[in-house]
Amino acid sequence: MPFHLDELLTSRHGENFQLHEKYLNPQLTKVIKTLGFDRFYDHGEGCYLIDDEGKRYLDLLSGFGVFALGRSHPVIKDALHQAIDADLPNMVQIDNALLPGLLAEQLVMRSPDNIERVYFCNSGAEAVEAAIKFARARTKRGRICYFSHAYHGLTMGALSVNGSSDFKDGFGQLLPGAVEVPFGDVEALKNELKKGDVAALIVEPIQGKGVYEIDRERWREIESALHDEGALLICDEVQTGIGRTGKFYAFEHYGLQPDIITVSKALSGGYVPVGAMLSSDAIFRSVYSSMERAMVHSTTFKGNQLAMVAGLATLQVFDEEGIVEHAAKMGDLWKSKLGELADRHDFIHDVRGEGQMIGIEFGAPSSLRAKLRWKVVETARTAMFSQTLVVPLFHRYNILTQVAADNVNIIKLLPPLIAGETEIDLFTNALDELLSEAQRGSGLLVDFGVTMAKGVMKKTRTPSSGSRSSR
Repeated sequence: MPFHLDELLTSRHGENFQLHEKYLNPQLTKVIKTLGFDRFYDHGEGCYLIDDEGKRYLDLLSGFGVFALGRSHPVIKDALHQAIDADLPNMVQIDNALLPGLLAEQLVMRSPDNIERVYFCNSGAEAVEAAIKFARARTKRGRICYFSHAYHGLTMGALSVNGSSDFKDGFGQLLPGAVEVPFGDVEALKNELKKGDVAALIVEPIQGKGVYEIDRERWREIESALHDEGALLICDEVQTGIGRTGKFYAFEHYGLQPDIITVSKALSGGYVPVGAMLSSDAIFRSVYSSMERAMVHSTTFKGNQLAMVAGLATLQVFDEEGIVEHAAKMGDLWKSKLGELADRHDFIHDVRGEGQMIGIEFGAPSSLRAKLRWKVVETARTAMFSQTLVVPLFHRYNILTQVAADNVNIIKLLPPLIAGETEIDLFTNALDELLSEAQRGSGLLVDFGVTMAKGVMKKTRTPSSGSRSSR
């Protein structure tokens, strides 16, 4: 009996939230309902999500950066159809398949000269786990430094170098020797390096939780300090890499030459999970040091042929459509248009980031009345103001955004890299209207409170039409 996906989706349409509540993460379901973000998405096209009622939502999260080429890119879809139809001999394990070699070649070609080898895995967190292990093997040292506010994933090793205690609480002792250093503090890092047992510093060239940046001069000091003491520089490019910031790697903005690079997200083309850790031949051979140790670090799905096809097709599209250059150009436009908003609305305290990775930081305005309204909002909960913008952006303007992290008044934008002036204008015009309203009165807070109350009281919605929209 054949499997009919469309029949399954039609017959069970509208059960999303009941199923998640019963079998998956019930707390996430509560969050989504409380915010009023409970939609039944039918499909995606480019920068947009379309729900079962035909409403279009501008997606400025892009799956936390996965959909660099937007959703349903025809080249990636066609490549994967070809791969499935070819019945490729996948994951033979005792084998050297062609496609992993080709994708590794493409990544090495786009990397600094010292990067010579690639280890494939399934996610950014797995790539980080590999980076930690390989750094320790190469240096024969145990400690890994990381910056405050850092986010490198949630598996045990990656969690150990996470700069937020909220993610760590409740899981007991993590990786020994993980040392937090204040963000960008060169002297604090040097003090740790002088102890002689630091294997590496793992960093995001631009931090995802808040879109925090370090100036070029300090980056070069950090790199020099590490190498002077025999420690390695690991650049976590899982979110910032593959064109996100207007360079293929974000570390290129600062002239760095990392010893180890991690990538994932955008390399998937939005279809098949893939991660990769890149390093020098010498670092690789410190792990794979003999035939007996040929499998000492491995994973079942490494080199998955479908993932390799998705990665190769993605890089081809990047080249043919000038995606990296477009991201850089749009980054300039984001900053220009948001800069104009900042001139009109002193709620905006900072606009930062590179390419299509943008952070907008909000703070107390200067006028007395507006400042009092700000205090009312912030008294309810720290960093509530940005959330009172995210919710109406979704409900009124059909724009999906996120607060950059807990307890910070920062909205983070990660649009598909194909996003253009139309999408930038949709967001900036909507934000302009909301900030004008915030300047005039407390309507935003009232709307936010009503939305929360509705979300808390809401029962599971029944599907509006009993079937999915046709395509």
